[in-house]
Amino acid sequence: MLTPTPNAVIITALYINREKRAARLIVFFQVVMAFIVSGWVLKHYNNEQLSVAVLLGGLISAINGAMLAWRMHRVSKQKSNGISVTAHQELKLMFFYAAERFITVAVMLLLSMAVLKLLPLGVLEGFVMGQITLLMTQFILSTIKYK
Repeated sequence: MLTPTPNAVIITALYINREKRAARLIVFFQVVMAFIVSGWVLKHYNNEQLSVAVLLGGLISAINGAMLAWRMHRVSKQKSNGISVTAHQELKLMFFYAAERFITVAVMLLLSMAVLKLLPLGVLEGFVMGQITLLMTQFILSTIKYK
C-alpha cells in the first residue's frame, strides 16, 4: 500500500538538519559558480549583456535553492517546537513548497527576459548552470557522506 499510516513521519529531524546544512552549502556553490561563469563569459565573449544574463540566471537558480533551504528550516523548527504533523500534512506541504518554488522561478525568469530585456538564452544558460551545480554538489556531498 502506498498510503502512509496516519502517525508516520516522512522527514526526521536528524535528516532535516543534515540536509539543511547541505542546502546552504549548495546555495553557496551556486552563487560562486554564477559569478565565475559570468566572469568567464565576460572575458571570453566580451559581451556585458550576456554576462549579466548568465549571472542573473545563475542567481535565480540559487534563489530557488535558498527557498528550499528556508522551507526545510521551517519544517525542522516546527518539529523542534513539538508541533505534530501527520504524514498527509507533510506531503501536502512538500507539494505546496514545490509549486511555490516553481512559480517563483517561472516569474523571475519571465521578468528577467520580458521586463529587463536580458538575453533569454543567457538567462536560461545561467539557470541551467545553477541547476547543474546543484546536482553536482548533491552528488559530491552524497559520495563523501557529508555530515
